[in-house]
Amino acid sequence: MLRRLHSYSTHKTIPAPRLTLLFFLFLSLSNHDSFVKARIFIYADCSQETYAPNSPFEENHNPLLASIVSSSSQAYYSSFAFGNGSSAPTEGICYGFYQCRGDLRITDCSRCIESAVTQISLACPYSYGAALQLESCYVRYENIDFLGMLDKKLKYIKCSKSVNNDVEFYKRRDDVLADLSTAMGFKVSSSGSVEGYAQCFGDLSSGDCSSCLADAVGRFKDLCGSAAAAAVYLGQCYARYWESGYYDLSSDSSTEDDVGKTVAIVVGIIAGLAIVIVLLSFCRRIKKKNTTYGILQSLLKVRKAPSLNRMGSMGQAS
Repeated sequence: MLRRLHSYSTHKTIPAPRLTLLFFLFLSLSNHDSFVKARIFIYADCSQETYAPNSPFEENHNPLLASIVSSSSQAYYSSFAFGNGSSAPTEGICYGFYQCRGDLRITDCSRCIESAVTQISLACPYSYGAALQLESCYVRYENIDFLGMLDKKLKYIKCSKSVNNDVEFYKRRDDVLADLSTAMGFKVSSSGSVEGYAQCFGDLSSGDCSSCLADAVGRFKDLCGSAAAAAVYLGQCYARYWESGYYDLSSDSSTEDDVGKTVAIVVGIIAGLAIVIVLLSFCRRIKKKNTTYGILQSLLKVRKAPSLNRMGSMGQAS
């Protein structure tokens, strides 16, 4: 919340609160594109079984999601279990965790998780189990304890157009993929014009992480062939690579273009409002000056009138 500021300048064209608000709006919009990219929807996975409103599971599910959002402002990964006490009904137990991509700032992690929690509730209403992957963060909950259990099922894959007969590209790509397969946690790799990153979820052991990433890397060659850019998301890890110039040409580019246009329109509107505010303030100043001048003129006329009357009276007496 912006506190009210007071301007002590003698030229008050725009009140300080408006300038401050416009500044923060422009600053937030300048970072809006990166926020939107972090929140690009990848996939959602919802269980077919659903729970009833006000059920024991919902009583633990809602606090779990709230804890996920709260914790994301302090850590990139955390797991939770609600309702697993000895006296609690087993049908009410809720397990869950979240994870942000390792290169995010903690503030961006928190915002991404907030968005993911909102979206998972919309995508999987009343589901006993759900997972939602955004570009830069992941949220999952279940009514059974899945934490630490290896899951290599294919959740999502995306392949760009192919690069034909480019031996150098194939070599660079294979070097990057080989390096990513050794990741422990989050890892970024590059070789020439090819870049990539990979990450395991925080509940996996180092051995399971290696197994998951090896499987993800194998899916690239089997399912994407010679694609210039590709992304593979398994149950508990993911990997992505791209050649310079191809990453932004994926099918998400249309969405990003629309976002860019929207941001440009909003910035234009704010700039227009700023100009209108300046013009209105200027007109008010001119009007105030004219009003003040008119009042002074009236006062002078009033003061002159009695003196003329007195002179007329003196003339009649003589």
